[in-house]
Amino acid sequence: MSYLSTFRLKQASQQLEVGNILAYPTEAVYGLGCDPLNEVAVMKLLTLKQRSIDKGLILITNDFFQLDSFLDYDEKILRCVRESFPAVITWIIPAQLWVPKWLTGKHQTLAIRVTAHPLAKKLCEQFDFPIVSTSANPSYQPPAQSALQVRRYFSQQSDLSILNGQTGGNKQPSKIYDAITGRCFR
Repeated sequence: MSYLSTFRLKQASQQLEVGNILAYPTEAVYGLGCDPLNEVAVMKLLTLKQRSIDKGLILITNDFFQLDSFLDYDEKILRCVRESFPAVITWIIPAQLWVPKWLTGKHQTLAIRVTAHPLAKKLCEQFDFPIVSTSANPSYQPPAQSALQVRRYFSQQSDLSILNGQTGGNKQPSKIYDAITGRCFR
């Protein structure tokens, strides 16, 4: 990785650390993210997207075990989820009781994905913690496919940074599966 890339990732990680919102490329579209335990940042993100807190949010990570403290899973769930890697799948897994409602919404579960996108993966490594990941668009608008589309949607947002890069080329967002029942939601 080049010096410039390392520098950009450090800058992006610092934006997350100070409670700002970051737009970054994912497997299919640009995502909006923030520190999942920073309530103010999450509320800013939900307001920016015009998204209901009841829906819950996805956390991405580069390492499933970074999510241990968030999840209440057994060996069967672990085996199911790990066997799916490196597929682009979001899993719905029971959450620990302490996990804030701004992440779970009206559910007792949490949506998680071990990202397969190289830049998003490096971002998670640099931040050294899971990151909120939701499509970069106001609700009911198509997800942004580029940094330019993110800027067009959110041009008035002063605490939004963009980590430029190419999306992963997937035509559809990740499939979402319930890790207990195997049911596909999307």
